Amino acid sequence: MASHAKSGLKAFTVPVSNPTAAQKPPAAPGNILYPRKRFLSQNIEINGVTRINAWVDSMRASSPTHLKSTPSLAEDQSSWMLHHPSALQMFEQIIDASKGKQIVMFLDYDGTLSPIVDDPDRAFMSDKMRVTVGNLAECFPTAIVSGRCRDKVYKFVRLAELYYAGSHGMDIKGPEKGSKHKKASESVLCQPASEFLPMIDEVYKQLVEKTKSTPGAMVENNKFCLSVHYRCVEEKKWSELAQQVKSVVKEYPKLRLTQGRKVLEIRPTIKWDKGKALEFLLESLGFANCTDVFPVYIGDDRTDEDAFKILRDRGQGFGILVSKFPKDTNASYSLQEPDEVMDFLQRLVDWKKLSQGNPEC
Repeated sequence: MASHAKSGLKAFTVPVSNPTAAQKPPAAPGNILYPRKRFLSQNIEINGVTRINAWVDSMRASSPTHLKSTPSLAEDQSSWMLHHPSALQMFEQIIDASKGKQIVMFLDYDGTLSPIVDDPDRAFMSDKMRVTVGNLAECFPTAIVSGRCRDKVYKFVRLAELYYAGSHGMDIKGPEKGSKHKKASESVLCQPASEFLPMIDEVYKQLVEKTKSTPGAMVENNKFCLSVHYRCVEEKKWSELAQQVKSVVKEYPKLRLTQGRKVLEIRPTIKWDKGKALEFLLESLGFANCTDVFPVYIGDDRTDEDAFKILRDRGQGFGILVSKFPKDTNASYSLQEPDEVMDFLQRLVDWKKLSQGNPEC
């Protein structure tokens, strides 16, 4: 492990461990993957072969509001919940599975700690949620893992005792102060995609110029990746927007295009994602090869699946998908919305305090 010196921050690449699975995820009824349905495409081809219509179909699929309420959907919902039951309803089973192990919490931001909103710059978390997350960090090592720029996520959350992993884990820093879980005297910093910064800035300027003719489109610079939001774009304009983005990104073979909830995301092609960020943080905390660690990752987006899969492959802890609709997922449990996430986190805090007889964890 390496950390930044007092005189300045230095980027570095950290080898990611691949520990042997030490335990099974907590038992849940039918704890298997939901039958494969392509609600979202894994990646969007940008080599000109895939038709633009396929892009638009995938963009529609990322919008659950387009799903109609039908008997078959209700049956899908019921079946899906059997395989991915509510983490609130299964709380006691989850606690039983974690006994004797160190719980480590990983939280996405948008759609998990804050509601999804039309303007991404106004995705504020509630004061009650902030207090809950702060209490959580007093009891367990806690990290925010987001596609957003790390600095922007920090401005939303404003809790110095957390770990922050921005840009889908390509920009990681440890607590500034106040965390008793912190192992080192220096803040951890990992920026495996630093060499791409000039390219990202260049593509950002081109995308802003290219998409300005599409009303409602917004390009967000998340430092090590870019997000093209189309939540406020009329659906009839999606094809035009997809073509605009494709025309820019196809000139940069070192960048790849993926899709989230009402957003197209441009990232470096390096093998780094939220799953790798999770592993890096576990290693930073000294849990790389431990059998007595219990990671819990809560997220709502397709990009969170990389972290869910890591936990399933490790056989440690589990993922919780935040969704009101059935989705193909590697998560073991589900919660419907940020309010349920807050309830789950508060129950963890209350359980920890009660188990230790310590009101301050």
